[in-house]
Amino acid sequence: MSQSSPFFNRWLSQIGPDQVIAILTDLIGSGAVFAVDAEGKVLFWSKGAEKLFGIAADAVLGKACVEILGCEDGQDPCGLAELGTIKAQIVQPKHTNGERVSCYRTARAFFDAQGRFVGALEFLQPQRSTESSLEKHGNTERFHDILTRDPVMLEAIRIIRNVAETEATVLIRGESGTGKELVAKALHQESARHQQPFLAINCAALSPSLLESELFGHVKGAFTGAVRQHAGLFQRANGGTLFLDEVAELPLELQAKLLRVLQEQSFIPVGGDNAINVDVRIIAATHRSLREEVKAGRFREDLMYRLRVVPVFLPPLRERRLDVNLLLWHQINLHNLHGNRKVDSIAPEAMRRLLDYQWPGNVRELINVIEYAFAVGRGNELRLDDLPPEFRESRPVAVPTNALKTKHANHQNEADMIREALNLAGGNLEAAANHAGMSRATFWRKRKKYKIE
Repeated sequence: MSQSSPFFNRWLSQIGPDQVIAILTDLIGSGAVFAVDAEGKVLFWSKGAEKLFGIAADAVLGKACVEILGCEDGQDPCGLAELGTIKAQIVQPKHTNGERVSCYRTARAFFDAQGRFVGALEFLQPQRSTESSLEKHGNTERFHDILTRDPVMLEAIRIIRNVAETEATVLIRGESGTGKELVAKALHQESARHQQPFLAINCAALSPSLLESELFGHVKGAFTGAVRQHAGLFQRANGGTLFLDEVAELPLELQAKLLRVLQEQSFIPVGGDNAINVDVRIIAATHRSLREEVKAGRFREDLMYRLRVVPVFLPPLRERRLDVNLLLWHQINLHNLHGNRKVDSIAPEAMRRLLDYQWPGNVRELINVIEYAFAVGRGNELRLDDLPPEFRESRPVAVPTNALKTKHANHQNEADMIREALNLAGGNLEAAANHAGMSRATFWRKRKKYKIE
């Protein structure tokens, strides 16, 4: 926490804190600084804000910031009363000419002695960095929190924009970390329901009984521990959107209740007698093929057709080669805004490893890799030593699939297979696990079991 001497405080009182704030904000230059009160009305508007948005201070003081900047949901300054602090949130407020200005938003809420929200100080920095220069080349799209220039993703965004205007049920298919919830939120924000609740649940995260109670609610006394009535997600999302992540993991007994909600827009809480009518749009997501789940008897065919009215496929990052560099610099620029380290270049060998990597964790893994690099590295250049261990291991050796199958078929035991996989992969654990047909964790465990170095 920053500190100041009593002399500094006396100095402030001599020249006036308002003059100091004005000068400090002028030094920022390209950024916009403004303050709002508890009702979101503008109290201070810097020269940088005048320049960035084309609106003079006299025209905004005392007026609601939401109206001036055309804030979207989640960008209202008064929302800071709950959040407290916002760091590097991407927002797109309006310029006086009607165009959106893409900015990084950093904000801090202030509270009085009684804990009441009294206002906030905000800083908006326009995105004019390496990422912006990258966006000038190629057909790059920024859609809510989704950034891409990949043709498949661009087509997905086109579908999302169109289907958002309807009430059609959407099924998002993609691997973990590809941004399924981001797409669901974008669908909600683009729809006529955007001012109503958006709620989400991971169907694989809870036991069947807890999941049923969380989705449909329960009445008092429905089961042991149900000491009060509980409104489920369907009831709380009334008028808005409910996102069911990993819907393929939904137990069969709950699939029938979900089908009823989709067909009749009503449900009966656990332990209840009376149906509750709701108006909820369902967006579902899964990394599995629902058709394959239906064939295996784990998913109802009628529910599958109800959920996948409009299917949207999100490709894995390893198939979005055009996006890797774009997303890397996007994350680097976000981290450059905070902390002591500023990265302005990537070493050639580090870039080669980043571009060649298969990204099994997709965009979520890329975000974590850059966070790791900023935590362990120093200097203006992101080097190979700054990357996680898997990037510094020996490069995998390409081996024909047929040859691998033939060799593995002749193995006498697992230990031999693991040794051969390590040799074929040049010591790279991830590649060796793929060669052996195992997950990396299983491969590591068996390697330790057989004491193979």
